[in-house]
Formats: sequence, C-alpha cells, structure tokens
Amino acid sequence: MRCGCIAIIETIRCDGCGRFLEYCEQYLMIKEKEGEVLRFCTECCLSRGYARYIVEKGKNVITFLVEE
Repeated sequence: MRCGCIAIIETIRCDGCGRFLEYCEQYLMIKEKEGEVLRFCTECCLSRGYARYIVEKGKNVITFLVEE
C-alpha cells in the first residue's frame, strides 16, 4: 500500500538516499506485505517512478498516484 505523507518531525530518514526529511516535506510511505515500511523522499520517488509531475489548474504539482 502506498501513502503520500508530509513529515511532521525531522527524524524521518529516506530509505533511498539516506537523508533526513525536513519539516513539512512530502514523502512516500510504502507498506510491504511482510510488514516492512519504506519511506522515500520526493527526489527518490521521481527517480524510481513512484511519483511524477502533472499540470493541474495551470501549475506543475507532484503526484504519488501513478499507474503501475
């Protein structure tokens, strides 16, 4: 299951690049079937194909709702 989230604490680490997420930064949380939880920052999501930019109301916005 995938959930787009916003960091409310600064102790969340990206499992892709290893950096800590800043306060109010968007990230993706993926819950695996085995109970493992993975968290990816926006840059890692874009590079892995988990996110993309779309044009909505004339502005570029990022979405984590991509077709698999």
